[in-house]
Amino acid sequence: MIHIKQAIVVEGKYDKIKLSSIVDAVILVTNGFQIYKNPEQLDLIRYYARTTGVILMTDADRAGFQIRNYLKGAIQQGTVYQVYTPDVYGKEHRKEKPSAEGKLGVEGIRKELLLAALERAGVLAEEAAPKNPEEQITAYDLYTVGLNGQADSSDRRRALQKQLSLPARMSTTSLLEVLNTMYTKDAFFQMMEQLT
Repeated sequence: MIHIKQAIVVEGKYDKIKLSSIVDAVILVTNGFQIYKNPEQLDLIRYYARTTGVILMTDADRAGFQIRNYLKGAIQQGTVYQVYTPDVYGKEHRKEKPSAEGKLGVEGIRKELLLAALERAGVLAEEAAPKNPEEQITAYDLYTVGLNGQADSSDRRRALQKQLSLPARMSTTSLLEVLNTMYTKDAFFQMMEQLT
């Protein structure tokens, strides 16, 4: 079992049960959209953001992104790690039919994919020194490689997100945040050269 010092925020109790079998960490549950009406739970999430940092690990569907964006806006202080699970289609074992979008939630994702998602976000890595600002990938860098501001940019982003096992629903800003946890600027450009 892998110890994670940050608190992990998930949508439901089955997500928590799944993660509890993989990692040793504080796991907080939003109970889906109930987080909108639960100021005590939101205060607890904010507390962990200020003290240990929080990992937002919601599902890759529309509801998961809505909850993620709400929390991202509600947490004003502290550290927030964005962990994105890939778009995996199927049905959780406990459910009779798949979700509306047909995607598996955190509870249905294989252990290896969850650990890879945590690693991509820099959560499982040893404490690394902060990146030099010159090593940060910028919006302009996305533009120069055709991932933003061009006629086929959205198709190119989706192809990259699929290649990196990231959900298709990510915004350009979210993609930029994730890329900065995965690559230095030089490594990003090298990776993009290999893809073209």
